[in-house]
Amino acid sequence: MVEADAVSVSAGWRIRRAGPGDAEPWAALRHALWPDADPGELREELPALLQDPRAAAFVAVDADGGRLLGFAEATLRADYVNGTESSPVGFLEAWYVAGDARGRGIGRALVEAVAEWTRARGCTELASDSALDDGAAHRAHRGCGFEETERVVYFRRRLD
Repeated sequence: MVEADAVSVSAGWRIRRAGPGDAEPWAALRHALWPDADPGELREELPALLQDPRAAAFVAVDADGGRLLGFAEATLRADYVNGTESSPVGFLEAWYVAGDARGRGIGRALVEAVAEWTRARGCTELASDSALDDGAAHRAHRGCGFEETERVVYFRRRLD
């Protein structure tokens, strides 16, 4: 089902694989998710993501097909992923639904598209992460069937 163009349809919107024609609105949604990032860089990353066989991106489009309402990006990770027991695993790298489109099942449908894509590649687990203090993201993950596995704080030390 996820290999086809339209993977999920609901009243007022549908989920499909992202394509090159989605770049501008998709980049704008990525910037809404990561407002501190450079908008140009967020857009420049999209062609490589679309061409990577170990990655997938899905978009939610309104019924008229004119407006992107959300997106999900995923990769296959073969390295250790915190809290998982297998390898490779699908990893939900980015997931965002525009504020005025929330509460309609779009986020859940995006995650299901990623889960199907991940299953089709032989994975038995889908992982994700979120900031420690992002309670809304934690609730959204739980609402889509994720379970919290651990809390981690990473440190670094520059050696200049």
